[in-house]
Amino acid sequence: MKGPLMIFGIALIALGLIAFAYQGITYTTREKVVDLGPIKITADKEKTIPLSPVLGGLALAGGVVLVVVAARRRTS
Repeated sequence: MKGPLMIFGIALIALGLIAFAYQGITYTTREKVVDLGPIKITADKEKTIPLSPVLGGLALAGGVVLVVVAARRRTS
């Protein structure tokens, strides 16, 4: 069984790689434009949450450090 430190490190590495690959998360919202009795008009708008490459690099480095520390603890 892998320790929680190893699992958390692997999760951080995965998040760091995803942050490097996508550079942001895009989602779509539906907003009402006109609402006049039986007439309703909506519009879809895309919004993006940017992910900094620095944040991805920090997550990746932190994950590698945690995996190395967990591996050393396991062998000792």
